[in-house]
Amino acid sequence: MTQRKRATIREVAKATGLSPAAVSYALRGIQTSEETQERVRKAAEELGYEAHPIARALASGRSGMVGLLCGSLEDLWQQSLAVGIGRALFARDRYAIILDAANDPERELMLARQLRDQRVDGLIVQPVDPSAELWAELGESLPLVSIGDSLRGGHAYGEVVFDNRAGVTLALEHLYALGHRHIAVLTSTGSRTPDRPADVYVTAEAERLGVRVDVVTTPQALGAATDVALDVLGDSPRPTALFCFSDSIGYGVYAATRELGLAVPEDVSVAGFDNHPMSALLTPPLTSVDWDIEGIVHSAVRVMIGAIEGKPRRRRIVCEPSLLQRESTGRARAVDPTVN
Repeated sequence: MTQRKRATIREVAKATGLSPAAVSYALRGIQTSEETQERVRKAAEELGYEAHPIARALASGRSGMVGLLCGSLEDLWQQSLAVGIGRALFARDRYAIILDAANDPERELMLARQLRDQRVDGLIVQPVDPSAELWAELGESLPLVSIGDSLRGGHAYGEVVFDNRAGVTLALEHLYALGHRHIAVLTSTGSRTPDRPADVYVTAEAERLGVRVDVVTTPQALGAATDVALDVLGDSPRPTALFCFSDSIGYGVYAATRELGLAVPEDVSVAGFDNHPMSALLTPPLTSVDWDIEGIVHSAVRVMIGAIEGKPRRRRIVCEPSLLQRESTGRARAVDPTVN
């Protein structure tokens, strides 16, 4: 079976009655009317014409590649975010280069520089360290869109930020209403990036409510999160509730409770912070703060495409949380300080 020869731009031009230059402009969406662009795209599809990616990049000055720098792909929610953004970009004829900062600020900045040097058309980042000085420099050299937190310097083209204060308030007020006065907060934020908004709000909200909060740094990986949760739950007196800054950390807490023979929520309540789909399947289902991941994907990609194509978009989008109350949180019970 012989393979059909790839159609040329001249054949598309002949089919549409346009010059090859006009066809090239129409396929790139410039200097031609929308009607002409649609007519050329239809003819190109019928003829089986595909622009060579290298030639297209040279002609347009664009690579078709968008960098996606994730804070930590050990976090299952960030994995879901990366899948969604990758697919949404593909639907817009662009491709994601997905990299993992492994929750390391220095690695994050090194990878960001590499993506810039590879001349991606833009960079979407869920930052480990939003206060790093490099973001201002990068924002001047390529379209930069942040997810979660605002970046230092104000040079990002756009941002899809979380109302972290509202999310923290929802979770802590929920636990407070159930009678919890000693809460451990498990966060992946390390000592090198202590000023992330969500972590700062925990202290402020705890003071407002008058509850004791122990903030504990916890890796995202299941095994490591389990080890930290074992230490926290082995303290005396034990906190009556654990609020986890990702559901992935919450899964480690579940594993620790089973190892210690503790019941959720009878012995300890557990709450998460991103509502990963698996959280509803746990026994018991995990109470979690939901951020509408589909909306985040849509907003981030729309802002990035607008930046690449030079089209005006609303550049700051604030995501409002909702609390999904499930069976993992219940009324606090008194803890005997002599029993671990």
